[in-house]
Amino acid sequence: MLLPNERRKVAVIGYNRIPFARQNTAYSTASNQDMMVATLNGLIDRYKLQGQRMGEVAGGAVIKHSGDFNLMRESVMSTALDPSTPACDLQQACDTGIEAAVYIGNKIALGQIEVGIAGGVDSTSNVPLLLGENLRKILLEARRAKTTGAKLKAFAKIRFKDLAPIAPANVEPRTGLSMGGHTEITAKYYGISREDQDLLALQSHQKMVKAYEEGFFSDMLTPYLGLDRDNNMRKDTSLEKLAKLKPAFDKVNGSLTAGNSTPLTDGASCVLLASEDWARENGWPVLAYITFAELAAIEYVQHQHNLLLSPVYASTRMLKKAGLRLQDFDFYEIHEAFAAQVLATLKIWESAELMKTFGFDAPLGSIDRTKLNVKGSSLAAAHPFAATGGRIIATMAKLLKEKGSGRGFISVCAAGGQGITMIMER
Repeated sequence: MLLPNERRKVAVIGYNRIPFARQNTAYSTASNQDMMVATLNGLIDRYKLQGQRMGEVAGGAVIKHSGDFNLMRESVMSTALDPSTPACDLQQACDTGIEAAVYIGNKIALGQIEVGIAGGVDSTSNVPLLLGENLRKILLEARRAKTTGAKLKAFAKIRFKDLAPIAPANVEPRTGLSMGGHTEITAKYYGISREDQDLLALQSHQKMVKAYEEGFFSDMLTPYLGLDRDNNMRKDTSLEKLAKLKPAFDKVNGSLTAGNSTPLTDGASCVLLASEDWARENGWPVLAYITFAELAAIEYVQHQHNLLLSPVYASTRMLKKAGLRLQDFDFYEIHEAFAAQVLATLKIWESAELMKTFGFDAPLGSIDRTKLNVKGSSLAAAHPFAATGGRIIATMAKLLKEKGSGRGFISVCAAGGQGITMIMER
C-alpha cells in the first residue's frame, strides 16, 4: 500500500450503459443480472477487455431479488472478462453508482489495484413481490408438518385474499412518505414554483434531444432489447403540455407532476477506472480524473423538507477540502431526481440565511446555469436508481475530454437523507 503522499491519480478511461427504459416497457422481463451483463459486455467490447482480469468490479442494485445474491460477481462470471476477476455488491440508494466509483477509485489511488469497473443496475419492472404475513405463516406451518394430512390441513387455511402479493413500497421507512412526498414538502418550504419546475424539466428534455441528434451519446450506449436511446426522453414536450399534468403526490395543492419528476425506470451503467500506468500500457487515453468526493447524510425525520438536501453538506465540505469555490467549474451535473430538488439546492447555495440553517457561515453562491446539465439529465433520461451515477460520470468525462481541460462538479441526492458530490478534472 502506498503512503498518503504517494497516492496515484484515478483516471476515467471509459464508460458504457444501455438505454434507460420506463418501468414496464422495453425491459419488463429483463433481470438486474441480464441488464448488468449486457452493459459490462458492451464496455468489454468497446475497450477490448476480453479475457482480461480486472482488479475488481463493484456496484449493485437498490431493488434486489433474493436471486440477486452476489449480483456483481455473478454478472462478471457471465461476461467475457477473465472469470478470476473479483467483484462485490454495494448499495447506497441513488448514490450507488457514484459510491461504487469512489470505492474502486480509492483502491486504485492506494495501489491495491490497477484497473476496475464501477457499475449499477436497477429494474423497477421486475420487482420482488412479498408474501402476506398470513400466507407466510401457513406455508411455514405446512413445511414443518410431518405427514401429508397435516400439510393438507395447513394448506386448507389459505384464503383467496391471502394470495395477493405485497409489492415493495418506494417510501422512507421512518416517515412513511415517498421521496416525491418529501420533495413536495421541500418545494412548498423553499417556495419552488410549479412554473420553474416545469421549465427545468423542459430544458432537460430539449438538451438531451439535441445531444442525441449531435451524436454525443453514440459511443456511450449499447443498444438493448430494441432500444437505442432512452425512451423517457420527449422531443415534442412543451411548457403547455407540462402545465396540463396533474399533481402526482399532493393531489390538491401539489406542484410535483409526472413531468417534473423522474419516473420509475429500468437500466444499467458502468465506468472503467484505472491508474495512469495501466492506461498507458494498454493504449487508452485518459478522459478525466476523479479528484475529490464527499458523502453526507442529513436528519430528515424531524425536518421532512430536507430529505434530499444532504448535497448541501457534501458540496460545502468537499469544496473546502479542495480549496475551490462553487464557481470554479466548467460543468455541473446535478442529478434531477425531481426538478424541485435541484432548484431548492441551488436556492440554498445562493442564500446566506438558508445556509446558516444548515450550520454554515456563508453561502456558496450561484452558478452559471448555462453550464448545468448541458446534455440533459435524469428528468429526460429517467432514473434507474443505482445506474444514474455511472451515466453522470460518463457524461462529465466526455464533456471534459471534448473541452480538453477543466473541472466538473457532480451532485447526487439519495433516499435515507444521504447525498454524494464529486469533482472531476482534466
